[in-house]
Amino acid sequence: QVRLVESGGGSVQAGGSLRLSCAASGYTASNYCMGWFRQAPGAEREGVAAMFTAVGSTYYADSVKGRFTISQDNAKNTLYLQMNSLNPEDTAMYYCAAGTPVRWDRHNEYNYWGQGTQVTVSS
Repeated sequence: QVRLVESGGGSVQAGGSLRLSCAASGYTASNYCMGWFRQAPGAEREGVAAMFTAVGSTYYADSVKGRFTISQDNAKNTLYLQMNSLNPEDTAMYYCAAGTPVRWDRHNEYNYWGQGTQVTVSS
């Protein structure tokens, strides 16, 4: 059974950092596209970053480029999202996802989802 478990969320002040983790089990994460999405109350779920491990490529939303870094530890089957210079607009529930999307930011093309971890940034 495929399972994704996020951790690392919390409350920080603007300018702070957090590192999210997503532990994957039940499959080999390196065989999929692994992505991070976020959803604020009343907003659409949006892609934050993704990694196509097989080809070593990464993708980022314009709003997080230069601040967030996605990485993966294949030995631990764990995906990470290092978030620096956080601002209140980054406040959302963050989700880890795995799948074989045609485009990395199309959330409906991912097959597996974690339960989410809340990130709250105060000004």
